[in-house]
Amino acid sequence: MLVLFETPGGYSLFKLLDEGKLEDPKNLMKEFEAGAGDVVNLQAFQKFTDTTEALAAATALVDGKMDKSLKTFLKKNIVKKNLTDQLAVSDAKLGNMIKDKLNIACVNDSPVQELIRAIRTKFNEIVPGMEDGGMTAMALGLSHSLSRYKLKFSPEKVDVMIIQAINLLDELDKEINTYAMRVREWYGWHFPEMGKIVTDNMQYAKVVLKAGIRKNMADLDFSDILADDVEAEMKRTCEISMGTDISDDDVANLSALCTQVISLSEYRVQLYDYLKNRMAAIAPNLSVMVGDLVGARLIAHAGSLMNLAKAPASTVQILGAEKALFRALKTKHDTPKYGLIYHASLIGQSAPKNKGKISRVLAAKTSLAIRVDALGEESEATIGYSCREKVEARLRQLETGKPYSLESAQKGPAKYDKPKDTAQYSAGADNTMEVDENGSADKKKSKKADDSSDEEEEEVNGTATPDKKKKKEKKEKKEKKKKDKKKKKGSDDEDDEDLVEAVESSAKKSKKRKSKGGDDDDEKKKKKKKKSKSDE
Repeated sequence: MLVLFETPGGYSLFKLLDEGKLEDPKNLMKEFEAGAGDVVNLQAFQKFTDTTEALAAATALVDGKMDKSLKTFLKKNIVKKNLTDQLAVSDAKLGNMIKDKLNIACVNDSPVQELIRAIRTKFNEIVPGMEDGGMTAMALGLSHSLSRYKLKFSPEKVDVMIIQAINLLDELDKEINTYAMRVREWYGWHFPEMGKIVTDNMQYAKVVLKAGIRKNMADLDFSDILADDVEAEMKRTCEISMGTDISDDDVANLSALCTQVISLSEYRVQLYDYLKNRMAAIAPNLSVMVGDLVGARLIAHAGSLMNLAKAPASTVQILGAEKALFRALKTKHDTPKYGLIYHASLIGQSAPKNKGKISRVLAAKTSLAIRVDALGEESEATIGYSCREKVEARLRQLETGKPYSLESAQKGPAKYDKPKDTAQYSAGADNTMEVDENGSADKKKSKKADDSSDEEEEEVNGTATPDKKKKKEKKEKKEKKKKDKKKKKGSDDEDDEDLVEAVESSAKKSKKRKSKGGDDDDEKKKKKKKKSKSDE
């Protein structure tokens, strides 16, 4: 039986001298300690040329694949020598791959694992010229390279810093807001009117820290903190304030709290600058599309920039609205249109009715920008600006209702084309006509004559303008409509006359019938009278 053993330094092939020893795998270690050379014998060893080759071989083995160097090694030492022994391997997937490609029978079971473990412990004794220190250095370098390959690690793209920075920034905002509200409520007992005069929390804390008691405000200068009109109003109001007096201990504790608010606010500004610089270095295209804060929140929510790049545009669109999404799916209602991306400036600029469409377009372009940031080698915003221009063009199109293309915008104003067909003055219109008493009728006739003469000349010369042609067509259509109406009226009148005649004839017939019926009745009465007289 042959044994394939992979090391950080290269491939080695051993020959098991006595296969019967595998029947009792528990005693293998004792036999190796007694003498490893009596159990296995080194058949071949192929050393890696550099770390790159070692990394390629190790990554292939991790994925259960066979590297080219391993394939050539097995062909050279087993296939070409026509060896029919079984090959013991440490990985079952690798054994199946070797069997399919090289038609070598492979074995992988618990005794084989014990044998490989024993070879690993006594490898330096079995292979001559292999020092322990050199093998340790090779193993350390290969492990670092393999870990870096697995994690896709790049020192220039450490998104962990962004995740921690944005989480800390959100916590600082909450903490500063809580402390500032506590200062306002606490100092409001002493000077309640100041809360409406000074609205900024940072300025409020600085004023309280500088003044202490409100009586001192009239003598102090706050021009470095407040505007002139705000300062004047505050000094005027402090003299007529209805607040209660506070002790020196209260002022000391208030000052300590104000110091905390000021220091946290200053650190927040510093942290935001740091986050902005990190986003520009790691995800410049994402920062251009949605901004620094929104981009950092998207990365933090996804877990890493690579995870965010793997997500489709539909996931990027609703990232951060998972609760609303699952609630909508459970209740069979409409799903949310946006999540964290809602706070982007482009969506804020759009009208409420267009926010859903713009969020979909922005998510599609943002996903492309994220993939370029995660997998691209360039450190500048290459695709971000072009994608943002397309989203802005779509926003203008939705707002104005007119199609907007970037190509036409880049070309500039269109060139002026001089019209080819121009209207010409007809000399036939220069004729004088006699005006009679019926001047209006003569004028109308003259206009019609002029129009007909112009039309004839234009038809002959071929200089008719498109406007005049349109007028001509309109006139013809109107005349046709009038003729059709007259025909309809004539047909309607004829139908009415036929109906009247039919009604009159039917009335005459009914009268005749009635008259005949009356005569018959009279004759019957007369006959009855005659009979009665004869009887008498």
